[in-house]
Amino acid sequence: MANNETIIRFQDVTYHYSHDKVILEEVSFSVRSGTKVALMGQNGAGKSTLFKLITRTLRPNSGEVIVNKQMSVATAFQVMPIADLSLSILEYFQQYCQQEPHVVKSRMAAVLDAVNLKVPSDKLVKDMSGGQQARLLLAAALIQDPDLLLLDEPTNNLDAAGIAHLTVFLMGYPKSVMVISHDADFLNAFTEGVLYLDSHTRKIEQYAGNYLDVVEQIQARIDKENRANAQRAKGIQENKDKANFFAHKGGKMRNVAKKMREKIDVLESEKVEVRKEDKTIRPFQIPVQANFPLDVLKITSFEAMVDHERVTKPADIILMKGRHLQIIGPNGIGKSTLIERMATGELPGLRLPATLRVGYYRQDFTTLNFEETVYQSLTNAMLQSGTNMSEEHLRSVASGFLLSKDALKATIGSLSEGQKGLVAFARLVLLQPGLLILDEPTNHINFRHLPVIASALDSFQGAMILVSHVPDFVAQVRIDDVLDLER
Repeated sequence: MANNETIIRFQDVTYHYSHDKVILEEVSFSVRSGTKVALMGQNGAGKSTLFKLITRTLRPNSGEVIVNKQMSVATAFQVMPIADLSLSILEYFQQYCQQEPHVVKSRMAAVLDAVNLKVPSDKLVKDMSGGQQARLLLAAALIQDPDLLLLDEPTNNLDAAGIAHLTVFLMGYPKSVMVISHDADFLNAFTEGVLYLDSHTRKIEQYAGNYLDVVEQIQARIDKENRANAQRAKGIQENKDKANFFAHKGGKMRNVAKKMREKIDVLESEKVEVRKEDKTIRPFQIPVQANFPLDVLKITSFEAMVDHERVTKPADIILMKGRHLQIIGPNGIGKSTLIERMATGELPGLRLPATLRVGYYRQDFTTLNFEETVYQSLTNAMLQSGTNMSEEHLRSVASGFLLSKDALKATIGSLSEGQKGLVAFARLVLLQPGLLILDEPTNHINFRHLPVIASALDSFQGAMILVSHVPDFVAQVRIDDVLDLER
């Protein structure tokens, strides 16, 4: 496909899930072949919906989405479909490469190498870690050899080595790429343009340059608009003062006052609506369980994956109130499995007090009931705390996490992954746990929120276990002990 050929064009596209949930409103933009574009916007703005419109999984309510008919498109989604978890690696790839088994195996080996993933072909998808599944999702898109590669939060669950490998791969990828990500450094390394989906105007703003260039352009425009509006506001007030003065003089002075009011109307009409930047969640704290037990957690052994085999290793870890433990190790070694068994009390060699309240943040959000509304989910967390909290408090907490009245009515399953993350944090605030167990809590979350979340975790007075592959985030959180599964 020739470079600079238009491969995607949106013409006055409007899309809404319902009359009160508009995602796009008369949006127009185009993408040319060979470009690497970032798609950015607030959690829940509709970025993943835009991908579905491109792949024709969804159809616009009005307007036209024109996609080059000669172009092949493949998408690497954020989350592994539940139906695929029971498949072997070979069976998983056969869905996307319907050729003879020996051809599939050959191409499978090439794309697994491209994403730096080494797993036997008979391994089940469900037995892979979150990071390994993230690489598998990308490999499934690559095996299709698409002209346009759509990536939805591809760095989620990846360790530092995985992100570095993916970055280098995308820098050398010869075809078109459109990527949704909140990872500023990752985007800045290879993108050459940005499509910004503004959740307030429901428009797409198109910018040239890399991520940092675009941030500067947006801020410069906001500053310019604020200065212009400040000058107009000053002129409006001056004319109001003059109009009031002349209006009381009577006679011809009333005509002067009338002209002043007309000038005020002109200045008011010239005021521009300053672009509303992404809102950031309010600073928050996670209250600690009141009747905190003396002994929180004791681990005498744990299992880790070594050369695709489970190996039991001895440990001597006692986690007390106020102590923060980080668990580290590469993708696939068993971090998520370990903390899941800790949270459920199913880990041999682990002792948890019966009275301990555990707040468990899973990277796939499966601790949330997707059939519940957000309001029901938050109410249940509040009830589990056993404390006497008011409806007003619940709504205040929800508002702090940008969960509006409409969001409270929505089902968990209808939310974006980023919004599910904010619901999960709101639940922790209402639950008031004694032990926090957090598995990749930065996944899907807008980077603007991360310093606020880090501050809340840093100040948590209970016991905490953290798994995270984001060094900048971990550096902002107090860590007292480290368990390295490789040692």
